Amino acid sequence: MARASTGTESESDSIRFVLDGEVVSIANVDPTRTVLQYLREDLRRTGSKEGCAEGDCGACTVVLAEINRDGDDIEVHAINSCIQFLPTLDGKELITVESLAQEGSDLHPVQQAMLDCHGSQCGFCTPGFVMSLFALYKNQHSPSRRDVDDALAGNLCRCTGYRPIIAAAKSMYDATPGSDWLRQPAGAGNAPTEQINRLQSLQRDSMLAVSGNGRQFFAPRSAAELAGLLQEHPDATILAGGTDVGLWVTKQHRELETVIYVGEVSELGELVETESYLQIGAAVPVRDAMLSLVTHFPRLEELFLRFASPPIRNAATLGGNVANGSPIGDSMPALMAANTRLLLRSAKGVRELPLDDFYHDYMVNDLQPGEFLEALRVPLPAVGEELYSYKISKRFDQDIAAICAAFQLTVANDKIVDVRIAFGGMAATIRRAVNCEKAMQGQVWNEAAVERAQAALATDFEPISDMRATADYRQRVAANLLRRLYLESHGESSATVYDYGRTG
Repeated sequence: MARASTGTESESDSIRFVLDGEVVSIANVDPTRTVLQYLREDLRRTGSKEGCAEGDCGACTVVLAEINRDGDDIEVHAINSCIQFLPTLDGKELITVESLAQEGSDLHPVQQAMLDCHGSQCGFCTPGFVMSLFALYKNQHSPSRRDVDDALAGNLCRCTGYRPIIAAAKSMYDATPGSDWLRQPAGAGNAPTEQINRLQSLQRDSMLAVSGNGRQFFAPRSAAELAGLLQEHPDATILAGGTDVGLWVTKQHRELETVIYVGEVSELGELVETESYLQIGAAVPVRDAMLSLVTHFPRLEELFLRFASPPIRNAATLGGNVANGSPIGDSMPALMAANTRLLLRSAKGVRELPLDDFYHDYMVNDLQPGEFLEALRVPLPAVGEELYSYKISKRFDQDIAAICAAFQLTVANDKIVDVRIAFGGMAATIRRAVNCEKAMQGQVWNEAAVERAQAALATDFEPISDMRATADYRQRVAANLLRRLYLESHGESSATVYDYGRTG
């Protein structure tokens, strides 16, 4: 159990965050204790529920508020508290469903809308829905149906169906908000100076180091500090967003003795654009990396909207997705097709490696002892170059891909000038379809080229059968995605899944 600080510990030994306008300081905490465990077991705040313990159902959703990059306002984002480790709250403000309406006060507009629209029955999932809607309420003033669907993509309900909850999302802006910042919707002005000052006072110049229950947690502030820690603790677990590592604890019950959190490393949080490439720090959240990538590669929008859910995208990092190396990871086929290069750093220096060469076998990559992923360097598209990516899964939202494909294609005068193709779900690693590429390179881009490419693709992979798809299904669908590429690149098909009942 986490305990409040007695005031005798140094600041580096205590986790400090804001809850309900007060600074909370916690020392001697198990670094792998989740925010949800702390809320329910230590504070007896039982509004947030545990449903899945893996960030899928949304019953545990809370909101984090933190100072923006410019330091002049507060940004808020929903996260899954069931897989968020407690020390990662340091320097932030935690907002729970209990925070929205204190005892004796009126319901928050979001809560009132859920009540008025009959959006709750058994109530188990309701606090999570309320918090996801609260994040939407604070970030968008007039959301479309598609915005609402996306905001709720990480919340599951077994009782009401979603119609009354979607109705609540539309009507929550109708109430008189009041003067409290929590009750003011998006566009109602900046956060109070007092709130900004309180969070600024919690920002650190030195590394957070906490320990408890025989475990250690470090949050270095620089890449050099991170490299030094990895030299000192070569077996440490590197933690970024926790959307995968969190499950090691909650589902696999692993004992993580030393955790090094990269979310405060300044270099890893940078997102820089040059004339020739976009460099994305390994700790940049997926939500921010997505916005930058879609600006240059607009056809990736659907892929990233289907990357888990907003609470996961708010916590997960693109670097973590790549370093984890799952053969069914959503981002890597597109990044590989785009010819992304990785900057790998250690105390010895920095080396650059094509993403193509990073994966050796299932969950085995090229990282050397003491080395970490510092950034991804994505070349900006040349004139005429288009990047397409398609995800096939059993359900649309919040699902793991059976197949994820990406194609970078340049066509001039009806001929394929250049092509790069990568698939996930077809082998033990994300991998290029080199035989298919050779069959397409320099060919007239017509039906005959599609058939040759499909035949060549059949020699690139020997997919397996598992719970998500059979080998035959994967091979057939992969071939059909080549035809989809052909149709879309010729302008014969522009429909997306968002054109079917999701745009109202």
